[in-house]
Amino acid sequence: MRWPWQRRASGDLLVCSWVAPTFSFVQARSQNGAWTISKMGLVQMGSDALAGFQQRLKNTGLKGAQAVIMLRGDQYQFLQIDKPKVQPEELRAAARYQVRDLLHSHVDDVTIDLVDVGDGTHQVNSNHSFVVAALNSVVQEATELAYAMDWNMSVIDIQVMAQRNLQSALARQDGQPGRANAALVVVPGQQALLTFSANDELFYARQFDVPEGFLTDTWGQAVEAMAPVDGFTPVEEYVPSHGSGDISLGHDMAATPAPSPVRQDAFHAKDDSAQRFLVEVQRSLDVWDRTWSGLPLSGFRVYAGARSAELAQWLTRQLGQNVAALEVGALFAGFAAAPADEQMACLPLLGIFLRTEGSSA
Repeated sequence: MRWPWQRRASGDLLVCSWVAPTFSFVQARSQNGAWTISKMGLVQMGSDALAGFQQRLKNTGLKGAQAVIMLRGDQYQFLQIDKPKVQPEELRAAARYQVRDLLHSHVDDVTIDLVDVGDGTHQVNSNHSFVVAALNSVVQEATELAYAMDWNMSVIDIQVMAQRNLQSALARQDGQPGRANAALVVVPGQQALLTFSANDELFYARQFDVPEGFLTDTWGQAVEAMAPVDGFTPVEEYVPSHGSGDISLGHDMAATPAPSPVRQDAFHAKDDSAQRFLVEVQRSLDVWDRTWSGLPLSGFRVYAGARSAELAQWLTRQLGQNVAALEVGALFAGFAAAPADEQMACLPLLGIFLRTEGSSA
């Protein structure tokens, strides 16, 4: 299996994900530098056997497509390690050995690849690498689906890199491709994914649980911003260990007390999910500000379906910095016309269309 992008053939490109029981897909064509969506949707496996489900997929007209399968956040681990000091041809083997105790499965049961941290110009990340680790069974399931559908597929991509591509394209649209920017995507049934990028490269990423009921709650106006933090709080102190996308920055940072929590008496019971969500976002921003102090954020976009603008306004009030809704209409004609549930399920796929030729994995 190869993670890095390969030059694609002309014509429509199909980008899809398969996490039983839901198959999500977007098919689009590039025209004059923009993408026009020809079809998108969700196909539920239901009670069908695999063969029957695959036949229904073929009936949607997706057979024989030029395709990329994207692994969702819960289908891989995304770790950060000290870059192995070995020859380039030995990097992957060295990284496999280095992450063996961090994996959720035995090291022999996973496929791994390496991704550079940042753009190579900042000291804080020059000695680190991201490691992508996916179960062999997940990779095999994806390739078997591609074979059954007669897809021309040379690569499997991952959600965190798709989100990097999307936020980088929006930064270029704003005329600020070299400035640091953040993107937060919250969709039902998945962990929230928060990514920080600059110069088209990923610097930092976190996944964290979305509190139950958060997307349907009325977010309380009484939620107070977290108190200022004295000193840097290492990621290990507060990143939940259950987050498959959590990243450790190593053990070379001095431990200091964790940030003061939001006052409990400021909340009604229904505001608890808002409090927990806000704490996760604020802590991530604290890490960014103190670790990459030379790269202040120039933009922060959020996506939560029909509530994106509302979430952006709420976070602007609570965080004390401008947050905008993540809008993709200018990049993907036809996306806004899709049903709301399809938009939320398929938005994470869109960044795959935007990968720049020759960029890192």
